[in-house]
Amino acid sequence: MRFYPFLSETYRILSAQPNYINLEYKFWCIAICRGSSQYAMRCLPFSEAHWRTYLGGGTPMKFVTFTAAALCAAIALPASAQDRDDWPNSITIGTGSQGGTYFTYGSGFGAMISEALDLNAGVEITGGPVQNVTLVETGEHQMGFVTLGPADEARRGESPLMPGVPHENVRALFPMYQTPLQAAVLASSDIMSFQDMAGQRVGVGPAGGTSATYWTRFFENAEGYDGVKISNAGGADTAGQLKDGLIDAFVYAAGLPTGAYAQLAVENDVRFISMDEETLGQMMEIVPAMAPFTIPADTYEDQPEDIQTVSLWNFAIAHQDMSESLAYEITALAMGNHDRMVQNHAAARETLAENVVKNAVIPFHPGAVRWFEENGYEISEDLK
Repeated sequence: MRFYPFLSETYRILSAQPNYINLEYKFWCIAICRGSSQYAMRCLPFSEAHWRTYLGGGTPMKFVTFTAAALCAAIALPASAQDRDDWPNSITIGTGSQGGTYFTYGSGFGAMISEALDLNAGVEITGGPVQNVTLVETGEHQMGFVTLGPADEARRGESPLMPGVPHENVRALFPMYQTPLQAAVLASSDIMSFQDMAGQRVGVGPAGGTSATYWTRFFENAEGYDGVKISNAGGADTAGQLKDGLIDAFVYAAGLPTGAYAQLAVENDVRFISMDEETLGQMMEIVPAMAPFTIPADTYEDQPEDIQTVSLWNFAIAHQDMSESLAYEITALAMGNHDRMVQNHAAARETLAENVVKNAVIPFHPGAVRWFEENGYEISEDLK
């Protein structure tokens, strides 16, 4: 939220008045109202009707009117009217498949944007980061969620959807969370390790998503995985295919806890597969952007021990033509409401301003740069 510079001065004036009775609480209640005109309008009649009680019956109406107007202006408004002139009527956020973290995270954040910024924000089911970065690049979506690997490749013109076309319009907004690679089989399966997946039917998530992109790359390039038969479907559908015996293993990439795995583990006896040192080394050699990651024990049912794997960071992105004030407000909303973000999805535990340093490949939107620098976080010059 943005508090305008004269708010502290208004508070000082009000606090100094006689017969001050718990004004701090009343002032705070008004100031946290979400930033829309309907809330601002409610401020004035409240002040005229009640401030005299708190400021003393002899307080001149002229002063009361001034404080009411000042309070209206001091409410945490998302942006002034002129700042919104170049805002769209609505925005679309590219997420991922149902059952994946992107969709749940994005649905919650879209609702936050609609409520706090008085801007209709809808989410769209997509194939994931590879598709999202291209949808933002072309302007079809105003926002999207990406892992840094596919985003970096797209910026270098290596997107499988638009090969040879550098995605130069994409700008980062804020850090989201890490996406670990995960794998599970039914407890009755003979598959005990990744090496046992050779020659098996393996569901890797929707085509174009982080999961399908990197798991397919791994199985095609790592030694010892001949004959793996790749199946593409959304997270929830892939979990259903495993349960129905249509595939032998379900490998995926999504934030913790992943809904598709959580439901699968509740409804079935499953076994989660951990990467040994050989598998970790192969994955990080094939995908250098990966880093070691530990999935804590009991993240899911039937998972009594830590799971060793690798992960990639996720960031929210926007088109470079997004209004600077809108990019600023969206970034401020995500960074300033941690508890609400975690309510949307537990993976947002990592949606913290200090994780802005995890991005070293996508330039930041000027609106995002302004928010981070105003709040004490440095953005390197090559990312501005």
